[in-house]
Amino acid sequence: MHRFPLFPLVFIASLASAGGALAQTCGGSFNAFVEGLKREAMAEGLSDKQAKAFFAGVKQDQRVLKADRAQGVFQKPFAEFAGRVISQNRLQTGAAKMKAYRKTLDAVEQKFGVSRGVIVAFWGLETDFGAFQGDFNTRDALVTLAHDCRRPDLFRPQVLAAAKLYQRGDFDPARNQGAWAGEIGQVQMLPEDILRNGTDGDGDGHVDLRGSSADALMSGARMLRGLGWKAGQPWMQEVVVPANLDWSKTGLETELATNQWAQMGVKARSGALAGGLKGSVLLPMGRKGPAFMVYPNFRVLFEWNKSFVYVTSAGYFATRLEGAPKFDLGQPDPAMSGNEMKALQQKLTARGHDVGKIDGILGEKTRAAVQAEQQRLGLPADAWPTRALLNGL
Repeated sequence: MHRFPLFPLVFIASLASAGGALAQTCGGSFNAFVEGLKREAMAEGLSDKQAKAFFAGVKQDQRVLKADRAQGVFQKPFAEFAGRVISQNRLQTGAAKMKAYRKTLDAVEQKFGVSRGVIVAFWGLETDFGAFQGDFNTRDALVTLAHDCRRPDLFRPQVLAAAKLYQRGDFDPARNQGAWAGEIGQVQMLPEDILRNGTDGDGDGHVDLRGSSADALMSGARMLRGLGWKAGQPWMQEVVVPANLDWSKTGLETELATNQWAQMGVKARSGALAGGLKGSVLLPMGRKGPAFMVYPNFRVLFEWNKSFVYVTSAGYFATRLEGAPKFDLGQPDPAMSGNEMKALQQKLTARGHDVGKIDGILGEKTRAAVQAEQQRLGLPADAWPTRALLNGL
């Protein structure tokens, strides 16, 4: 689970909660930084012996920093990204897992109201159903990212949460491995989320997100409910949109009642639009590509991962696992290259739009800026960047 928004580089020092002692917030001497973490861990209840044992042998992991700065996969357009991560083999394996863990998934839906397709989709995308959980030392990864000054306010609390997991016997700092950003287990949860939502799904008295699929599925579902998931409500469905739709109303920034969308000619590709709910028409590759109605539960998924293309793919994967057909690709305009996207982001920024980092990724902020400029230039405002828009700017 990758819940980390991007923040600008900062280099600050502040008073830590550890008895008012001055502690580095990030950067500087790594050893001095670790000493500050030890004091803070003790202030939160660890004994001196426990704090020393938890941080014994901790080191910076340069592989973590390299991985943090190289997330080029999210530059892929939706159809390419989804095609890569939702293979036929993964669909078949997901269907088999849903049968094998039927009782657990029944409990997931009964206790937490999370549709089984959703939690199984994340299980599949995060770790290929537990097969690849990461080989980074979790403690070292978290301390490395907390020391790095890109997102210290996210990762420092995760270090302390891992220390609390160690204190209660659920974390081995020398042996615990996971993803480069410190996520643990089969659905990749951060330590704070495990503290809040860790659930014993197999009844053995322990929460083991690495070794127990039942524990992982129940814990992930509990977390989604805590993030705002509503039981019994859909998250996403494919729709057919009319050629004369007001494209400026599409995108996540506009929510309308489904009957209003129906009056504008939007139809479900199969079945019917969900009555009594508001939704947004999502065009991940523009008006000529696939189209989806997304509901409030879809927005909850952004608390799991901030990437637009990842969340859209995960939501779509969940619908496939629950029986939806493969989406209609249509004939979208060609995707821009990563360098073209960066050039576009630079031009959008120059016009006063907040697109976040200039990274070549078509995220939510960039899509909103694209749509605004399309409207200004009299182009179809479907939030899909084209070379015509780039040239127009």
